[in-house]
Amino acid sequence: MSLTDTPRANRLHIGIFGKRNSGKSSLVNALTRQETALVSDVAGTTADPVFKSMEIHGIGPCVFIDTAGFDDVGELGQMRVDKTKKVIDRTDIALVVFSGRDFSQETAWVHTLRKRKIPVISVLNKSDLLPDSGQLIQEIEKACGLKPVLVSAKERTGMEKIREELIRLLPEDYDVKSITGGLAENGDIVLLVMPQDIQAPKGRLILPQVQTIRDLLDKKCIVLSATTDKLDESLACLKEPPNLIITDSQVFKTVYEKKPKESKLTSFSILFANYKGDLDYYVESAHAIDFLSQDSRVLIAEACTHAPLAEDIGREKIPRMLRKRFGEKLTVNVVSGTDFPEDLTYYDLVIQCGACMFNRKYVLSRIERARAQGVPMTNYGVAIAYLSGILDKIDLH
Repeated sequence: MSLTDTPRANRLHIGIFGKRNSGKSSLVNALTRQETALVSDVAGTTADPVFKSMEIHGIGPCVFIDTAGFDDVGELGQMRVDKTKKVIDRTDIALVVFSGRDFSQETAWVHTLRKRKIPVISVLNKSDLLPDSGQLIQEIEKACGLKPVLVSAKERTGMEKIREELIRLLPEDYDVKSITGGLAENGDIVLLVMPQDIQAPKGRLILPQVQTIRDLLDKKCIVLSATTDKLDESLACLKEPPNLIITDSQVFKTVYEKKPKESKLTSFSILFANYKGDLDYYVESAHAIDFLSQDSRVLIAEACTHAPLAEDIGREKIPRMLRKRFGEKLTVNVVSGTDFPEDLTYYDLVIQCGACMFNRKYVLSRIERARAQGVPMTNYGVAIAYLSGILDKIDLH
């Protein structure tokens, strides 16, 4: 990914759902104006969800998610349907493609999506093959309460109407949230403390650092960067203390002890906790750490699916901090990517990473699951700050 690209996690996610051979893949191709998805007359051609990033005039960066048919059958088919269901967690707006004369499955999916408070556009595809489309539109509207958009993916007609509906259903807060929020404003001097350790690939910055720098530059801030060992020199070369210091969570305590009292302090992980998740819930849940014991069970949830590295923050450093306080018998399990348990009640605490690879909708769905099951959930930066005894001394918003 180049610096000019919009990360997939920051794009509007549009999930496309329907039966096999309803024309979902053809619809993706028509909407993106590219042969993105494999199209075939054979039912079940789409197995795993297919993600296509693009720009839509009036909306901006988007990701279309083509899914397997929710009427798939057999053991393998059920696995495909399960993957389709997981796409709901990532979906900001849903397109439900209707086909056939029995609308019961489509209607059930519309109700499920709306129950999750996901805006839905119903679509009646293959208009070029439907002489009685007017009657079908009425029947669909009666069945699910949504008047469908009539399209032909094959002829690529009706795409403009879908675009208009997508714009109409955009979440009110879409594309307005800032990574640094109210912590930085025009003209502020911001110092970034970015240790280039084994976690940062050679020659590159990690994604949270890149995105934060862009956010600060958009705000017309003056941005300086330094590694931890050059923090003293960086502060000494400034005529005035920086308005804000943003640090890697792993060196939170070190930076806190050296920062000027006038400077606000936060971490990349805490910024992303607010940007991608529910920071207030993370802070509230961090207090559950006090009630852990050697018999407790903690789940570490990573967004990345990288191979574990020495001194990995989620797999090594946080577990070591917890076990130092509560004993070596403390159980710490790690999941990565979208491998997140449906049932969290086995755990006493969930610690989510900064989630720079996930969209906010997906992170909030995880928080909603934890909250509903009464399981506290915090994130890396908040947990480290709490374990270091400085959470109440740093700036969160």
